Order: sequence, then structure tokens, then C-alpha cells
Amino acid sequence: MKKINLYSIFQRFSHWFQFLLILTLGLSGFEIHGNYTLFGFDHAVKIHNISALILIILYAFIFFWFAVTGEWRQYILTSKNLKNMILYYTGGIFRNEPHPVKKTELSKLNPLQRITYFTFRFLLIPLMVITGIVYFFATINMGIDVNPVKTVSIFHVIGAFSIVIFFIIHVYMTTTGHTWFSNIKAMIIGYEEIPEDDAD
Repeated sequence: MKKINLYSIFQRFSHWFQFLLILTLGLSGFEIHGNYTLFGFDHAVKIHNISALILIILYAFIFFWFAVTGEWRQYILTSKNLKNMILYYTGGIFRNEPHPVKKTELSKLNPLQRITYFTFRFLLIPLMVITGIVYFFATINMGIDVNPVKTVSIFHVIGAFSIVIFFIIHVYMTTTGHTWFSNIKAMIIGYEEIPEDDAD
């Protein structure tokens, strides 16, 4: 096995900070939606709004970092090896077949991951931010004409459930490395162990 440096300090910090913020948004948001009582409605609203603002600021830094480091290239969609990845995840992984795409410092994401993370970062998060901002200003009567407001909230809730689905799949996929903890460990220490022949 050979260690390669995959994740910078900023990537690791922003990943775990984002996780904490989205978890907080989820817990407070579903309480606001009426699914349970945890913080109390008024506190849940405050926690949700503050966490959302912090997440927006964090994403501003993330997108700036993408631009200046060229990391945005990791999210360029490609069909190369897409079929092989689908076959791997639907069958090959359960037969201990070798991973069809080599992970490198310059190419950290396979084609399916690129589609998934592109959708999450550039479609789903913006949907949540836009619908959240519109709903926030509409509900405090700031003069924004939203008709109907309920439609905006429905899209926000759909986005929230989509993030829950993403989270479940994401956590499961982190256990599919050469050991069940290797991918999570890499996001903690920055380095990942890969077979020598894959590192060449």
C-alpha cells in the first residue's frame, strides 16, 4: 500500500464543519416542519437561521477556494468509465472485484461521484439557499411578493429530504474502501492508502 495526500487542511475543515452545519440545519429544520420537539420551535428557528447564514459564508469560501486552486475541475462531469462504475457498484463491489477507476491527487472522484457531488454542491445546496432565503423574507413580511409561499417551502422540504438521502448513501459509501474506516480516516488525516499499482 502507498499513501497519497488527497485532502488539504481546508478541505478537511470545510467538510466536517459543513457536516456539523447541515446536521444542525436538519435537526432544527425538521423540528420547524413539525416532525418532533427538540430545541423548542422559537429556538429551532433561530438555530436554523444562524446555521444557514454560517453555511452560506462557508460556501462562499469553498467556491473561492475552488476557483483559486483549480479544484473545481474535480467536478467536471464525464461519461468515461461511467458504465464500469455502475456495474461495479451494482455487482462487482460485492464480488471483491478491483475498483475500475484509480484515485489520484489530480482525480479524486470517479464518474458517479462527480455526478453526485456536482448535484449536491451546485444544484441541491443552491436550491436550499435560494428557497430558504425567499421563505425567510416572505415570512417576515419584508415586501417580497411570493405567491404561493407554500410552494417555496415544499421545494425546501424536498431538498431537505434529498440531503437526508444523500447523507445516508454518502455514509454507506465511505465504508466501501479497502477497510470500512479508510475513507473516513483519509478525510481526518488527509492521506489515503491505495495499492501500489494504483499509485503508479
